[in-house]
Formats: sequence, C-alpha cells, structure tokens
Amino acid sequence: MEVTSSIPGITWEAANTAAQAAVRYAEDHGWKINVAVVDRGGNLMSFLRMPGAYIHSINIAIDKAYTSASFGFPTKAWMGAIGHDDGMKFGFSNQPRLIVFGGGLPIRVGDDWIGGIGVSGASESEDEECANAGLKAIGPTL
Repeated sequence: MEVTSSIPGITWEAANTAAQAAVRYAEDHGWKINVAVVDRGGNLMSFLRMPGAYIHSINIAIDKAYTSASFGFPTKAWMGAIGHDDGMKFGFSNQPRLIVFGGGLPIRVGDDWIGGIGVSGASESEDEECANAGLKAIGPTL
C-alpha cells in the first residue's frame, strides 16, 4: 500500500513571477490591486499589494486564489456551475473563503492544476485580466 503521494505544486519562483506580472499589468492600466498565488492545497505562496489598493481586497484576492485552487476552475464559473439550484446557492454562499465572482483562476499544467491566482481591487473583468497576465508570465515555463 502506498502511504505517500506526489502532488505537483507551483514553485515559489513561478508564484512570485505570476504575482509580479499581474501587478505590472495593473500598473500599466492605472489599476491598484492585491494579488495572491496559492498552491494546490490553498497555501499562500506569493502575495503583493500595490500602494493604494483596497485593504479589504487583500483577503478577497487570497480567497479568490484559494477558491480556484480548491476546485480547479475560475471563480466566475461558480454561478454557472450551480445554475438555478437554490439549495446549492444558499449552501455554498455559507462556506467561508468561497468566492463566486471573477478574478480567481486556476494555475494549470496540462489537464491538472497546481494552484490558483486571485486578484482583487479593480473591477471584476479587470481583476481577471490581471490574473491572466500573471498566468501568461509563467505559462511557457510550466
């Protein structure tokens, strides 16, 4: 019987590169964001806060990354996955750290995922653009 498993994970270097790329993208557009990168287990690997970014958005960025890493799909896909099932809507909305709006993306390697990136502080679509910029910065190296 196997007692251990080998789960792929994101390196601190890749996490840092993704966070920096997201911030640089936001900077180029005049947005102020917080960005978090977590591993597959939801553990924080990198975090950056731009001066002037909303303080309350710190935890939102971390939770967006956590949600994406937990399930392997974008945070904005949650409402579509739940559909019109009110039981699921009410049940999931009571779960701590679950974010169901855009700005959190899984970090994928092939068909699997190794973590998540979350951005908060700009609009929902702008947050997602920044997260995508972070993924693009590490995409070819994964």
